[in-house]
Amino acid sequence: MTFKREERFFVLTGGPGSGKTTLIDALADAGYRAAPEAGRAIIRHQQALDGPALPWKNPALFAELMLQWEMRSHEEAFASTGPVFFDRAVPDIIGYLQLSNLAVPDHVVRAASRVRYNRQAFILPPWPDIFTQDSERRQDLAEAIRTYEAMLEAYAAYGYDLIEVPRVTVAKRVAFVLARIS
Repeated sequence: MTFKREERFFVLTGGPGSGKTTLIDALADAGYRAAPEAGRAIIRHQQALDGPALPWKNPALFAELMLQWEMRSHEEAFASTGPVFFDRAVPDIIGYLQLSNLAVPDHVVRAASRVRYNRQAFILPPWPDIFTQDSERRQDLAEAIRTYEAMLEAYAAYGYDLIEVPRVTVAKRVAFVLARIS
């Protein structure tokens, strides 16, 4: 597989609890570079510090930290060769802000226009059979569905072609994604 710059950066997006991180981990286990999700890591860090940048305390500040994380992940990906899989990306922040009924700041719009990934982005649909909540994922299934819909809109608005990943085993999901990027 030969890719040019951002063409080798593939995003996996969707609502919470749809299997994105499990799929990213399986791709990493198969030898591919993976950029971890910002949201869960930021929540863990903020909970450890009793910090203010939690989605249920200050969603705008949480979005700012996610933006910084995603921009750093994007920049670091240039140091590697071959495909890189991102567990969410900059357009997710726009979807998150819209879902939270917050204005999308101009600098976030500029970031979504400038920090680019492969035009093909993979979206994982809501999957009630695997959806769970935990201390970091407080959303219920209804919010997970709304998040999925917000990601459909955000990615389409920034010119991405979304490919829905089927609700099948992890191994079959890996094969599905790899078949589409080769």
